[in-house]
Amino acid sequence: MQSRAPFIRIGTRGSALALAQANLVRQRLAAMHGVSEDDIAVRVITTSGDRLTDRPLAEAGGKGLFSKEIEAALLAGEVDLGVHSSKDIATTLPDGLRLAAFLEREDVRDAFVSLTAATLDDLPAGARFGTSSIRRGAQMKRARPDLEIVPFRGNVGTRLEKLQRGVADATQLAVAGLRRLGQADRITSVLDPRRFPPAPAQGAIGLELRAADERTAGLVAGLDHPATSTAVIAERALLAVLNGSCRTPIGVFTELNETSCTMHAQVLSPDGSQSFEATLSGGRGEAASIGAELGRHLLALAGPKFVARFGG
Repeated sequence: MQSRAPFIRIGTRGSALALAQANLVRQRLAAMHGVSEDDIAVRVITTSGDRLTDRPLAEAGGKGLFSKEIEAALLAGEVDLGVHSSKDIATTLPDGLRLAAFLEREDVRDAFVSLTAATLDDLPAGARFGTSSIRRGAQMKRARPDLEIVPFRGNVGTRLEKLQRGVADATQLAVAGLRRLGQADRITSVLDPRRFPPAPAQGAIGLELRAADERTAGLVAGLDHPATSTAVIAERALLAVLNGSCRTPIGVFTELNETSCTMHAQVLSPDGSQSFEATLSGGRGEAASIGAELGRHLLALAGPKFVARFGG
């Protein structure tokens, strides 16, 4: 007797956080369509970012390292739906793919995590701050030039374990990831998103599929959260103008209400010595245009020499 084909096939990375996000999508799809979760297949796909452990991601090509193998599986018809942390998705998607939905965004902010200091300002002079994010490293050096930035690659659990071993005195993690893993109690304090704008699309789970796959698009449409989609699309528009990649320290904080959209964005040099910030507001329906215009404004502020040196 032949086994029944899966209702839908999900592709995901194998980290604890990625699996938590994929399983959340599976649970919601099963409930929405009245099928068993067992009828929804979850395929773990090892990505370039997972294999790369010996050097910073920025040195190996930047954004897309955690998504391109999942995208290849989509294009090959091996899975129907890619579930991603939206901040890891390349600004330009491969031909034949599109982002179809974004689940309601979690807290977008970054968390300060330390076993010895309550806040960033409480760290002693010369303390070691663990991060392999070029944005977080630049923001920390901007706020505290005395800090020593030490490499801190790995998934959330690995980074927390390194902190426990004393590899660094503090680190910075997404509040969203800690909450989804049930580890919000590890947060020492939460960073002000205007002083430390998070990564574009941070906290949002993005669903990617084949552009021509109308069946899957129909199945996931009900998962889309309009406010999250609006904000993420605006932030990706900013990235597209800035040519943002893992080699470019970029942060953005978007605030929406029923009628308006306000975006505050920051571009830094990797060492934090230079920083350009701007805020732009407009109608909520124009959010993508606001993101693009804000990107152009930041490019003008930074100037061609900065862009030529640090642009993605």
